[in-house]
Amino acid sequence: MPDHPRKVLLISADQWRAECLSAIGHPVVKTPHLDALAAESVLFKRHYTTCAPCGPARTSLLTGLYLMNHRSGRNGTPLDARFTNLAYEVRKAGYDPTLFGYTDTSQDPRGRAPNDPALKTYEGVMPGFTVGLPFPDHMMPWIADLKAKGYRFNDRSDVYKPRQDVSLPADRGHSFLPTIFKAEDSETAFMADTVLKWLSVRQNQDWFVHCVFLRPHPPVIAPEPYNALYDPTDVSMPRRKATPEEEAAQHPHLKLWIDHFREHSSYDEHNPYNLVTMDELNLRQMRATYYAMITQVDDQIGRIIAHLKATGEYESTLIIFTCDHAEMGGDHYTWGKETYFDQSFHIPLIIRDPRRTSDNGRGRQIDLFTESVDIMPTILDWLGSDIPAQCDGRSLLPFLEGNAPVDWRDEVHYEVDFRYTPNLPGLDAETWLGLKPDDCYLTVIRDRRYKYVHFATLPPLFFDLTQDPDEMNNLAEQAEQAPILLRYAQKMLSWRMRHADRTLTNLHLGKQGVFDGRQRHLIS
Repeated sequence: MPDHPRKVLLISADQWRAECLSAIGHPVVKTPHLDALAAESVLFKRHYTTCAPCGPARTSLLTGLYLMNHRSGRNGTPLDARFTNLAYEVRKAGYDPTLFGYTDTSQDPRGRAPNDPALKTYEGVMPGFTVGLPFPDHMMPWIADLKAKGYRFNDRSDVYKPRQDVSLPADRGHSFLPTIFKAEDSETAFMADTVLKWLSVRQNQDWFVHCVFLRPHPPVIAPEPYNALYDPTDVSMPRRKATPEEEAAQHPHLKLWIDHFREHSSYDEHNPYNLVTMDELNLRQMRATYYAMITQVDDQIGRIIAHLKATGEYESTLIIFTCDHAEMGGDHYTWGKETYFDQSFHIPLIIRDPRRTSDNGRGRQIDLFTESVDIMPTILDWLGSDIPAQCDGRSLLPFLEGNAPVDWRDEVHYEVDFRYTPNLPGLDAETWLGLKPDDCYLTVIRDRRYKYVHFATLPPLFFDLTQDPDEMNNLAEQAEQAPILLRYAQKMLSWRMRHADRTLTNLHLGKQGVFDGRQRHLIS
């Protein structure tokens, strides 16, 4: 094995719940390839994204910044061009960072002409990346590939329609119906195929690949044979109260989303059912098909890892598997990722460090809290590169080497900006809740015992996770909880004070030139 491995593979899926790994004992879903990777890696069991949805979450992942600092809070909110990012930083180390997929980065409009195509989409690319395969929502490269193979359909709106020549068995729900395309021709296989072709001629080169799989993001439909992989009778029902009305009474923000999911095609295109009131069979089937999409991604990740092993590159490649955010999956009568519940934010993280110095860490499962903003500092630390002052996260390298970092966090934080966006016109919190745009914001602090949710203007929420792990009972209005709630509100304020933008804060100018106060402490 080389003394200085110089390859990085950052794999990201979309909308993958942390629990959905058989390596940590999920009772249904099977992920054998990620399980095998985890056995030689470090698996972080309490890993959280710091914001949702996709664009904001990937911005935090790739800039190391909390949402409160990068402020690109919606799919379509521009990212300030002043920030550096992972792609820019690894270029300094001699890489040409190559993206396969998408980052949903909305470009800074300042200095651009009004008709610049970059201002006509929220699906731009994080600056600094070379694009090996663009995969925005229109999916044109993949759709062109399908049509070249003889598939017949009109356009993107038809590609996920279920096959019409398959009869629905009595014990299966609607999402059992398979796609019109075969598994080997799916968007998931197309992504892996493209990455493998690119890798096939670069075995003797240093490279940095960011591979982004769309799945298990909706629509909830899978190709054969994955559509039949999991029996809905083996799938548990969502965690929720007896009725959607009882659930919605917890908070106006929750009611907002429950009402939204009553609308047709609000989440899952071509699904004929009301997602709030659908029957038990169809509900279980949707969750079973979601698991099937996960297993399909796992199979394609297995192909990429098998290639690295066959070429000998496995022993010189830092491999990271994670995702942007998670998925409600019907819990609390909601779907997607923009509520305040853990199911939207608790995500997987597996890191394999090939260096011999990390042999003591292999196979460990870390039960401490980690956050998506830790990924950029970890990669840069592994490369021996400087970690920018803007980064809110910390390097996970000590965990990989079998050590326990000093003064590690004992809580996680995440945020949601839910102001109106024309990219999601059916959900208008400003109108429905009578809020101003800057009022549409929530932030969460969560440790092992308690969870506090603060809204800019709406009432707060407070949960005792020991007694109420499913977050069913809001304790914020109980008088006896007031001292604890106050303590968590103060902890949240302290967190925000410590992490407010400090790009130049620790620099001091004097007779000796620029002095960096960070160098006096063992912090990143």
